[in-house]
Amino acid sequence: MEKFTTLTGIAAPLPLINVDTDMIIPKQFLKTIHRTGLGKNLFDEMRYDDDGNEIPDFVLNQPAYRDAEILVSGDNFGCGSSREHAPWAILDFGIRCVIAPSFADIFFNNCFKNGILPIALPQEQVDLLMKDAEKGANARMTVDLEAQEINTSDGQVIPFEVDPFRKHCLLEGLDDIGLTMEKAPAIEAFESRVAQERPWV
Repeated sequence: MEKFTTLTGIAAPLPLINVDTDMIIPKQFLKTIHRTGLGKNLFDEMRYDDDGNEIPDFVLNQPAYRDAEILVSGDNFGCGSSREHAPWAILDFGIRCVIAPSFADIFFNNCFKNGILPIALPQEQVDLLMKDAEKGANARMTVDLEAQEINTSDGQVIPFEVDPFRKHCLLEGLDDIGLTMEKAPAIEAFESRVAQERPWV
């Protein structure tokens, strides 16, 4: 998993509440078990018409936001079914941080396991960041995980909270497998000892 330290990028405004996982990645794209290739179908039903043409008004189709790395959205982001494809699609598009007043629990947890930083903030602070994101490609935010701060394009600083263990995992690029591999020497020592003590096992 790629480390998350400091991210400076374009923030896309998506001022919608209750953005569910079917909106993020519709059910017809859940056949794959691969984490790549889903970015093109992120928000598919909002990004494309029935003929597969881009809907110009949708934020990620606008030139200013095609390379967005941060998403600012509304309350209860990631609700609905517990599909891990939702964070896969967000990450594959290139978004590493989602900011909202609140998140659905399973989506929130899945973000950390896939290298995405979800930040929950009070509504008034999300509104401030939403207005900053609406400035377009010239307004670049910085998310500093180590300092736990968001810097707006005009220099305002907004602190945020994050669980220390999850912060450690993101900073070090550790998913569940990576955490297990940190214990590899102890695991190998245990297996070697058991093999000598109980060779019949």
